[in-house]
Amino acid sequence: MVLDELRDLLKRHARPDLRTPIEDVLIFKADEPQPPTPTTYGRVLAVVAQGAKRFALGERIYEYQEGQYLIASVDLPVTSHFAKASPELPGLGVGLTLHPAAVAELLLQAAPGDLPKVGAEPPPGLAVSTASAELLDAVVRLLRLLDRPHDIAVLGPLFKREILWRLITGDQGTIVRQFGLPDSSLSHVARAVQWIRDHYAQPFRVEDVARLAGMSVSAFYRSFQAVTAMSPIQFQKQIRLQQARLQLAAAPADIATVGRRVGYESPSQFSREYRRQFGASPSEDALRLRAFATAAMR
Repeated sequence: MVLDELRDLLKRHARPDLRTPIEDVLIFKADEPQPPTPTTYGRVLAVVAQGAKRFALGERIYEYQEGQYLIASVDLPVTSHFAKASPELPGLGVGLTLHPAAVAELLLQAAPGDLPKVGAEPPPGLAVSTASAELLDAVVRLLRLLDRPHDIAVLGPLFKREILWRLITGDQGTIVRQFGLPDSSLSHVARAVQWIRDHYAQPFRVEDVARLAGMSVSAFYRSFQAVTAMSPIQFQKQIRLQQARLQLAAAPADIATVGRRVGYESPSQFSREYRRQFGASPSEDALRLRAFATAAMR
């Protein structure tokens, strides 16, 4: 069975740093259920081979289990964790970064009429589906290259291309096709998302970001909400809080200073929103994160 082989490959090749010798391919393994952890999903395919993974985007909660896959279309701040895992049955998954240029190349080569037209309205930024047998087979053939590293350079790009085609023609093909088209509504939102991520500490007007995205204010707000499940201001707040947590985990610092670095003028507002997001004050969470990092290094 293809899932059995996929699990075996993931168990044997999982590493603490998640990386593999195949470019853009990561392997995830969890021996126990994990606490929800803030992270960022870029344009990625993620397949679960064993266990169940749960994540939250804004008010939306998603879960995908063995044999299912996630597609993410833009850089989104999410809270994610393996909800079902044990030493006997570890959570196992594989991720593949997707590149718009590779999608665009396949779309140009597809014959007219092979693919449905992309609609004007943007799809959600995240979606979950059951993987087809063809998609799982292509993923397994890509991972088999880990046992034959001398074949990676030649065959790796071919298998990635097949995986991308299976996605383009699959249940969530609309999402994948949209981020391969530079003038799609999803691509317009993606430009705005990138700008907010790059300038998260700066205040902004929605009108200015809508103009940057090449959309009217009403269309931009509606599309941004559809893709990210958040308003632009809520999205910025999520990025600010994630960046603050990364800074606190990396090195001790004055809480008010970290708050100012990420864009908060009010220390009390920063502490209040941080506690609401992470369940502890910035100082309490910083101590907890550093204690965890110290224990992991022993």
